[in-house]
Amino acid sequence: MPDLGVAVVDDHPVFRMGMAGLLDSLDGIRVVGQASDAAEALALPLDEIDVILMDLNLGEDSGIETTREIVRRDPDARVLVVTMREDDDAVASCMRVGARGYLLKGASPDEVERAVRAVANGDVILGSAVAARAVTALTSGRSVARVPFPELTDREREVLDLVARGHDNLTISRRLVLSPKTVRNVVSNVLTKLAVRDRAAAVVRAREEGLGID
Repeated sequence: MPDLGVAVVDDHPVFRMGMAGLLDSLDGIRVVGQASDAAEALALPLDEIDVILMDLNLGEDSGIETTREIVRRDPDARVLVVTMREDDDAVASCMRVGARGYLLKGASPDEVERAVRAVANGDVILGSAVAARAVTALTSGRSVARVPFPELTDREREVLDLVARGHDNLTISRRLVLSPKTVRNVVSNVLTKLAVRDRAAAVVRAREEGLGID
């Protein structure tokens, strides 16, 4: 049986190289690619990869949007998210865009190996800590408040809400006590993370998710 080909996508070189070293040490698993951002991830040879380990925060890029694009290009791609984020919205967003698993970075080497092999086998898997939270939510009957665009920071979501309300950058800068340059940078980051071409398209997406509406 041929080795499983895996790739590691993470913007932290120490973690990325450490994870690659761990995976390469496992029988039947071979690291065939590494990436530090969305552009490098999208250039990976998908036909050689059985599992992609994906961080959610890739510097200026979003692991959620990167996963969405990878799955769009190859519906059979198997992405295992490995991240520090353990909030329910991040888990749900990853699953919606096609991820096959969700693991926290504190997972043990044995958990990582089990998750990689399970995802490669076509299973959907949640790490023990994430699964425990899901079970608690289900058994307690509590509803989890949904946060729109979990790939955005709180500040980016706040600015997008004001953009969706029709405010220009100068008005936003005054309301949030930010410099106009900072607001421009935040808006640019939002457009990139939402993969939209312009401000008008961002407004449409925002209002679809309930932002900018009283």
